[in-house]
Amino acid sequence: MTHRRSLHRPPGPALLVLAALAACAAEPPTTPATELEFEVPERFASAGDPAPTPSGALVGPWWRGFGDERLAELVDRALVDNRDLRAAFARLEATAAARTIAGAPFWPELDAGLSAQRQRRVFIGFPFGGGGVPSTTFTTYGLTLSAQWELDVWGRIRAGESASIADQQVALADFTGAQASLVAQVCKAWFAAIEARQQLHLANATVAAFRATAEDVRARFRSGVRPAIDVHLATTNLANAEAALAQRQDQLQRARRQLDVLVGRYPTGDLDAGDTLPARLPGVPVGLPSELLQRRPDLIAAERRVAAAGCRVEEARASLYPRLSLTASAGTSSLELEDLVDDDFRVWSLGANLLEPLFRGGALQAAVDRQQALREAALADYGGKVLRAFAEVEDVLTTGSRIDERCTQLAAAARHAAAARDLARTRYQGGLTDFLTVADTQRQAFTAESARLAVERARLENRIDLHLALGGGFGKAATGETP
Repeated sequence: MTHRRSLHRPPGPALLVLAALAACAAEPPTTPATELEFEVPERFASAGDPAPTPSGALVGPWWRGFGDERLAELVDRALVDNRDLRAAFARLEATAAARTIAGAPFWPELDAGLSAQRQRRVFIGFPFGGGGVPSTTFTTYGLTLSAQWELDVWGRIRAGESASIADQQVALADFTGAQASLVAQVCKAWFAAIEARQQLHLANATVAAFRATAEDVRARFRSGVRPAIDVHLATTNLANAEAALAQRQDQLQRARRQLDVLVGRYPTGDLDAGDTLPARLPGVPVGLPSELLQRRPDLIAAERRVAAAGCRVEEARASLYPRLSLTASAGTSSLELEDLVDDDFRVWSLGANLLEPLFRGGALQAAVDRQQALREAALADYGGKVLRAFAEVEDVLTTGSRIDERCTQLAAAARHAAAARDLARTRYQGGLTDFLTVADTQRQAFTAESARLAVERARLENRIDLHLALGGGFGKAATGETP
């Protein structure tokens, strides 16, 4: 992205000509895509849903696909108030200033000066009469306007500015990536708070059920129907359930505080999350195109680092050649302050300077070699990031299918465990089974329902990871979905 600078017109015809010659501003550098040493498939290998997502199933930013307006409001708030994101934006502004600094040598340096100097001089050896050493005291005033400009004959300055433009693009991609990461963190924290609340409800219900069972067992023990071991087992289950309840309360508070920090609030832990997780999600289309990865901020940043490194190679090579500089100054010099505006006291100078580096102990060529090595490193890093990005998408797609299977199986397990718990309690009350069966089925029912809630949250987090891995939504037109 090229940002234009606002420039003041330099005074004088000569400087106008120089400014016109320097008007060829640097452009953002490009990186040939053919430098990657592996083939990129057109589509991801892992399959999505059997049928493509209906048109319009996901409209707008991807997090709105969860159908939770309160979550969308929290995301909007986080994008404004999150402190880490503000720091990332400040770093982006710093790179914009660095780009201006890098491009400044395109233009002449203009300096204005006003000086006043009082001097006393002595004349030693002169045969003046009288006592003491003859001397004179006087004051001089000066008004100057000077200009200096390096002609960018070999493109050294232009390459440096192009590198700074690429650095700015890297910072912009990093900022965009920070936004996307923040959105994902808010979504995950929101769903974690909801799951923690559901787990807390389950823990409360479990404590109530275990307490009722323990009271029933004590009553049967007092009446001599059941042995003391049943009382101990029931009391143990109740104590464990109460300990789990305290743990769930702590998890809920931690999840809420994390959400508070993400949205820029003081972590009071009183942010009220929802009660239920989204039941249905938009389907993942079959055959997602691999070109969706071009939106990923980390890949954009890595490619721009390669481009910046290439520009710095050019800059280092240009430093091997002579530098041509032009200098000019004009002004007035006088012993009287009021004469500074008098043309009779005008002084001026023009000059040109050609500097050819002859011997630097191999430092200049070493700088070229260093920048070339850094470019090779950046290119290898870019290729590695591309491969890891493909692996992330393939892993998330595969994991998503497995999570869907787990959701189905754990839901069935929770239903059967609840039925077994109820049946065991009924049989126990009828004297048809022992309390070990009741205690075991109660624990299994609690564990199965807790696992079902956890996998439901994992399913949502998998979808969030998929959007992060893809750099946005599922459609090609969704390139603007990542904030």
